[in-house]
Amino acid sequence: MVAMGLGASLALGAGTAFAVGSGTAASAPSVSQAAAKAPAPKAPAKAANAWETPVDKFSIGAAFGLAGNLWSHNHSGQDFVVPTGTPVHAAHGGVVVKAGPNGAGDGPAYGNAIVIKHDNATYSQYAHLSRIDVRIGQSVSTGQQIGLSGSTGNSTGPHLHFEIRTTPNYGSAVEPLKFLRDHGVKV
Repeated sequence: MVAMGLGASLALGAGTAFAVGSGTAASAPSVSQAAAKAPAPKAPAKAANAWETPVDKFSIGAAFGLAGNLWSHNHSGQDFVVPTGTPVHAAHGGVVVKAGPNGAGDGPAYGNAIVIKHDNATYSQYAHLSRIDVRIGQSVSTGQQIGLSGSTGNSTGPHLHFEIRTTPNYGSAVEPLKFLRDHGVKV
């Protein structure tokens, strides 16, 4: 085929490249080969200060401050009702300062428990766990699995007891749902 007096042209098939002036056809990578070599798009990173709920797909159980005969004082946390074995995640990044049975030192009512120290002078506690996946001194990131929910200690059924504290110890809890909402979490 002759076009505008330029001489013979080549019929090029899919995946064939032709460099002008070379007079030869060369194989070029197919679109699928090029796509395979391209870097995958990255998921948007979570904000460094992001908080999240410690469990997914939950029902709200006993509320913070609830009076009753199940506790020696008013209820010091928020219960998230989930089946035993539900993954429990760090609500915010930090360092594990307590982890173990008997409330990790806060008393047997908590059963197996974890306390994480966060960079904003707060602590989060996770109690009644069936399994603990972290150790004292370990750094954890927001959303990292730290254990499994359970019904250990003074518990009426499977759930996660979650506290936000101003110190690592019992007696310094603040209302956890308000705290999470104040930090942009939809609960």
